[in-house]
Amino acid sequence: MTGFAARKGHHGLYDWTWDLRSVNGKGLDLRLRMPDWIEGLEAGVRARLSKALSRGSVNLALRVNRAEESGQLHLNAPQLALVLDAMMQVEADAMERGLSLTASTAADVLSLRGVLDTASRDESDSEGLAAALLADIEPLIAAFLDMRATEGKALMQVLGEQLDQVETLVAQAQTLAESRREDMASNLRKNLARVMENTDGADPDRVAQELALIAVKSDVMEELDRLRAHVQAARDLLAAGGAVGRKLDFLMQEFNREANTLCSKAQLRELTTVGLDLKAVIDQMREQVQNVE
Repeated sequence: MTGFAARKGHHGLYDWTWDLRSVNGKGLDLRLRMPDWIEGLEAGVRARLSKALSRGSVNLALRVNRAEESGQLHLNAPQLALVLDAMMQVEADAMERGLSLTASTAADVLSLRGVLDTASRDESDSEGLAAALLADIEPLIAAFLDMRATEGKALMQVLGEQLDQVETLVAQAQTLAESRREDMASNLRKNLARVMENTDGADPDRVAQELALIAVKSDVMEELDRLRAHVQAARDLLAAGGAVGRKLDFLMQEFNREANTLCSKAQLRELTTVGLDLKAVIDQMREQVQNVE
């Protein structure tokens, strides 16, 4: 389910900004971007998100700055030495193979991760900062869940209206199916007469099977009954709450299967039209169900 929450905080000389977003997903996919110098932070954040969420592609970004040194940049000499050594090795290997590399500029080197850093951090306070951040993420997650709950209520209303449309279309299909009974009976009698005219030497059991097959292929009542049962099952899942997105997704497949069968058995233009309308509503429901956790 989609959602968003943001939050700011501070601890000592540090201030930070959280940005938490999610989009639809079949499972839970956590993507975290946060400072790697704060020991134990990522594991703690991941554990809290995994406990609170069960579905969706979730992106969390955390920016931490030291307030008094904001905007100051420093050269990370050890990291620079490692980068230059690596560049020398790459150039040497390239020369051995007869390759010519484009010369790197100072700007290229400075753009590499870790070479140019913000002002030195008081890493002795990393533990206290991690604890403050882990405490601060709880209200962030709460605000995020509140927003998803609000969206969930609106989504439940949309799905409820779509289920009402399915019920209405199923009722129309039944009315049409019942109104065509006389025509179907007439067609069956014609088919029977045609079969009986060519039954010389035919197996009576085989003839009976073919007639039964003709009758089954034209009967849509089972499909309509199953569609009603699926509507009730969907309402029960929505009322139950919790993480029911996957179950609803599976149920949508069953809805679609019955609608396809209804269209294939219709043998009546008006009934085919209702079947196509059913397929359109079911497809809309499937799209909405992807938003359900």
